[in-house]
Amino acid sequence: MSHTVLGISAFYHDSAAAIVRDGEVIAAAQEERFSRKRHDARFPRHAINYCLGEAFVEADDIDAVVFYDNPLLTWDRIVQNTMMAGVAGAEQFEMACQSVLGVKLWVDDHVKAAIGGLGREGRVLFSEHHMSHAASAFYPSPFKEAAILTLDGVGEWATTSLGRGDGARIELTQEITYPHSLGLLYSAVTYFTGFKVNSGEYKLMGLAPYGEPVYASIIRDKLIDVKPDGSFRLNTEYFGFIDGLLMTNDRFASLFGGPARTPESRITRREMNLAASVQAVLEDVVLRLCRTARRETGCENLCLAGGVALNCVANGKVLREGIFKDLWIQPAAGDAGGALGAALLVAHTYFDAPRQMNPTGRDTQKGSYLGPTHSSEEIRAFLTRKGAPFERVSDPTERARRLAGYLDEGKVVGFMSGRMEFGPRSLGARSIIGDARRPDTQATMNLRIKYRESFRPFAPAVLPEMAATYFELDTESPYMLLVAPLRKERLLSTQGDASSEADSDDLLQMINRPRSDLPAITHVDGSARVQTVHADDHADFNRLLKAFKDRTGCGVLVNTSFNVRGEPIVCTPQDAYLCFMRTELDILVMEDCILLKPEQPEPDAKDDWRKTYELD
Repeated sequence: MSHTVLGISAFYHDSAAAIVRDGEVIAAAQEERFSRKRHDARFPRHAINYCLGEAFVEADDIDAVVFYDNPLLTWDRIVQNTMMAGVAGAEQFEMACQSVLGVKLWVDDHVKAAIGGLGREGRVLFSEHHMSHAASAFYPSPFKEAAILTLDGVGEWATTSLGRGDGARIELTQEITYPHSLGLLYSAVTYFTGFKVNSGEYKLMGLAPYGEPVYASIIRDKLIDVKPDGSFRLNTEYFGFIDGLLMTNDRFASLFGGPARTPESRITRREMNLAASVQAVLEDVVLRLCRTARRETGCENLCLAGGVALNCVANGKVLREGIFKDLWIQPAAGDAGGALGAALLVAHTYFDAPRQMNPTGRDTQKGSYLGPTHSSEEIRAFLTRKGAPFERVSDPTERARRLAGYLDEGKVVGFMSGRMEFGPRSLGARSIIGDARRPDTQATMNLRIKYRESFRPFAPAVLPEMAATYFELDTESPYMLLVAPLRKERLLSTQGDASSEADSDDLLQMINRPRSDLPAITHVDGSARVQTVHADDHADFNRLLKAFKDRTGCGVLVNTSFNVRGEPIVCTPQDAYLCFMRTELDILVMEDCILLKPEQPEPDAKDDWRKTYELD
């Protein structure tokens, strides 16, 4: 008998929905892509409706609806935290009451209001937060058995969990609980360096190579006590999240020479060094935990999930250390992926769906292309209504050849092709693409198109068979979740490590210094966040890379998300065209339709995206 399960995550950040049939992932999407509100935490009504439509089911056809965590256990943590904090925690308690008592405990009502029913079970099932993460990491992985490690800010109580998956069975055996959290430590430094918590952590990771870990010893001595097995405790005297609404307090500031950086102000050497320091500490803890996971489980392979698993620099270190034979990271490793994990968990353990492995030896996440797609007919109808000139190039090989020519000329292309990605990374379905060989590509794309901080690095998309030609990488990286060094022969003779610029505060000068023959994707430390593009995952993007290689000899392109700062990644043709017109993108491709910027009608008044989106 076939079973269909709807998974939901909501009410913290990055709400999402996923639908699974007999253990097969049918669809998954974040609410932000439809609502156009970055990191939207509201109930994912739009994402649910999309998933139901993609699976061709009504509410009555769903066998079960599952929520990704347990609100009662979360409430237990909040109550106990308030008892520990006392009067100082009153304001935080009031906000938590609004979230848990006002929203999370009434998930059933939200589901009924959204889809008209609760499925055949007649009730919402509840997973636990870290079990949802673990299921999202293990079930789609290519491994029959594997160690599982989940790390984030906090679930109900757990912040770090270790376990093992075997076939369709998952067992979590060890955990670290709140307030001791590697994710919250990293978020505290994110806040202190002037970035936004729950969205700016990847900026901190990108800033780290510009600094030196001069504060690492202070962090280890004062903020976190790490044991040889990777277990740890935070010194809560330096943090504000237990009894207040800020991540850090005055004692934290005194450790690092003054108050937190004001958001959007100049980034100084202190912030660079803080980023390098907390990154070094995080990597050390993760490596220790991984060694413990290998020893405790005896497994050759590792699955990772939770927000900390999006730290692709740490992931790359784990791979290069050789602790495990291979690792697989859930592409939607944060809370959005909890919706998928909860649905898979119920499918395999509640309904006993057998686990189907990919016969090719690859994963079953389908490249994480699990969101909506739009037909050529839809796109042409939209462009005709807009009065937007376009050319239809139906032959995919000719289209790729044409786009390769534009990229070789230095043009930057907005690329919309196939089903939208699930997770925070654009993987070629909703991407902005440029020439990795050009020294000016990074600054052009950051400042004129993305309108974001100039230091933010870009990722290379590469043909899988050519990855080892450019990078010290001997495995696939389809989800852009591994950082690898460039091969030494690709680095320029002037390339050095960050220490050669340790006294400089001029980020722009450091960024504009070419470091390899692929300057647009080479970070200051000679590394890159790699995406390998397999034809089985995304034929159009793979075809474009091949066409660019045929034309230029280079099998690498810059790939970054199709959005401006503060905007969710584009979802629809309307979103893509609006972003195209608001920025200095040269070309827009939507399926088989190509639009050139000079041919587009001049808008009556240029939209200011800054009035539409809150800066991340």
